Amino acid sequence: CVFSCRISSLCFSFWTSPDDRGLIGDVPVLRVSRRGAEAVHFVRTALEPGAPVLLSLDWERRFDHMQQHSGQHLITAIADLMFGFKTTSWELGRQRSVIELDTPSMTAEQIEALERSVNEKIRERVPVTVRELAADDPEVETVRSRGLPDDHTGPVRVVSIEGVDSNMCCGTHVSNLSDLQVIKLLGTEKGKKNKTNLVFLAGNRVLKSIEQSHTTEKALTSLLKNGPGEHVEAVKRLQSSVKLLQKGDSEFMNIIANEIGTEETLLFLTVGDEKAAGLFLLAGPVEAVENLGPRVAELLGGKGAGKQGRFQGKATKMSQRGEVQALLQEFISHQSPEA
Repeated sequence: CVFSCRISSLCFSFWTSPDDRGLIGDVPVLRVSRRGAEAVHFVRTALEPGAPVLLSLDWERRFDHMQQHSGQHLITAIADLMFGFKTTSWELGRQRSVIELDTPSMTAEQIEALERSVNEKIRERVPVTVRELAADDPEVETVRSRGLPDDHTGPVRVVSIEGVDSNMCCGTHVSNLSDLQVIKLLGTEKGKKNKTNLVFLAGNRVLKSIEQSHTTEKALTSLLKNGPGEHVEAVKRLQSSVKLLQKGDSEFMNIIANEIGTEETLLFLTVGDEKAAGLFLLAGPVEAVENLGPRVAELLGGKGAGKQGRFQGKATKMSQRGEVQALLQEFISHQSPEA
């Protein structure tokens, strides 16, 4: 069901943010999109035309998007001012946001300086204002923009961070940078075509990230029986121990295969908990092992390699051992008595 309303002004941006959600009366709004000069609301059930309704906004969602979007404007402007890095696109994700910068790389020092500068602006409580300009206003040509779409009508909305940036934008924004609370740059990832993706969190997302990290830290402290500063070394020691154990388990299976002899016998061995990962070995006649080895690995959700009548590897689905035994039994039953 679609509910349409005429909006008083319209603006455009190719760097769009997610739509608002909420209720029209008691009917949930599933999605909002633009059709020309109208905001089209997709709702769960039909609404009575002309009936008065109370609109309820999902403010937590809206405020989160305001913080991330204004944060992006600020980071984009400062990155350009400090280093000449232009923003070519950005994505407001559910857990983190990404700004695509037109540079092949950023140094750790540049990231640190950028983060320090944007947070200084937040502490200065710089105002953020929204103005509507006529499409033919000369000032429109002076603001940051990627142009207007072909179906543009009405005035153009300009969002300005005082003394920092003016940008043509239709997104929702805070009224003062202090509402951003804090911005954390999480680092960079390789982008496409010599671009760099800068990952960031703004506002309440920073607080939620700290809370999640603290919860994880407490759990690791309990499991590893040491302080947070020792977690990495403790995990490294555990990984080394696991590798030694796996090496020993692999050697143990091969010793068993050697003792039994597999020139005429098809042997399937595993080591590991049925509910977790483990190791496997298939040994026997060369042709049979070459044929069955990859299929055994696939059934166990693992990978392996083989030569000279032995195929072994790691498995992630040890609970599938029964299926492997059925496969091997079927293979054996189809062999001739002389085989």
